[in-house]
Amino acid sequence: MEKHNLSMLTEFILMGITDRPELQAPLFGLFLTIYMFSLLGNLGMIILTKMDAGLQTPMYFFLRHLAFTDLGYSTAVGPKMLVNFVVEYNTISFYSCATQMAFFIMFIISELFILSAMSYDRYVAICNPLLYTVVMSQRVCLGLVAVPYLYSTCVSLLITIKLFNLSFCGYNLVNHFYCDNFPLLSLLCSNTQEIEFLIMIFSAFNLIFTLLIVLVSYMLILIAILKMNSAEGRRKAFSTCGSHLTVVTVFYGTLTFMYVKPKSSHSFDTDKMASIFYTLIIPMLNPLIYSLRNKDVKHAMHRTWNKLSNVFS
Repeated sequence: MEKHNLSMLTEFILMGITDRPELQAPLFGLFLTIYMFSLLGNLGMIILTKMDAGLQTPMYFFLRHLAFTDLGYSTAVGPKMLVNFVVEYNTISFYSCATQMAFFIMFIISELFILSAMSYDRYVAICNPLLYTVVMSQRVCLGLVAVPYLYSTCVSLLITIKLFNLSFCGYNLVNHFYCDNFPLLSLLCSNTQEIEFLIMIFSAFNLIFTLLIVLVSYMLILIAILKMNSAEGRRKAFSTCGSHLTVVTVFYGTLTFMYVKPKSSHSFDTDKMASIFYTLIIPMLNPLIYSLRNKDVKHAMHRTWNKLSNVFS
């Protein structure tokens, strides 16, 4: 196969989720509905946790940033995927592909660290309630989201720049519905060992480090709960952790399946199904999990609804 220079490759063709014409319209309707629920749910959570006086605590500060990262990576992928259902040629320009991948990686990594910060917040709230306001000060909370955003941006730029500065072959058909690193690696003519090593190292570090924080936090929380004499106290402690634990289990499970394995173990069809789950389904589920299982959020929604009703009545 003829080797092309970087400058000669101007666009990629995304194969999408399916090549069956009869499924295009139903899938477009399904994923448009999912994306709209995700968009409205996460925007609503951001606005609610920002505006409602009863949600001005560290827990909801992190929840707002979780909604922001969910909105970020689902929007990096969703609109382009939806467009590809209704156009004849599913193309994406070289630089748009790089931009999509960079934003996607940045928001995914940020979400991992925000989820771990949320578990630490729950640990402090349950195990050291008297010191909670001191330990989880505004400065600490800002640091726990600012550092991950900075780190994830650096990692994202490093991976994206490294990958897109390698030589691509003339074959530019991407077996995916967005620009992910593993489908793009298969199109490279250059030696991919270095970029594969970087992806594996960063993926493993991000998952293991943040998951370790989550596991240690919840182990200490469990010990503290078991020591409680009050059944009501144990119930409240479990209820404050239930939503976060559900989100963590689903998110980490899917990402571990996707990224912490060698390129040779990847099946593109399997990866597509997993990608649909964590790029579109999880961002839609997270606001639902936190709104349906959290009394504070439900009360805030009722207060906001009543205010809006009074304004327009």
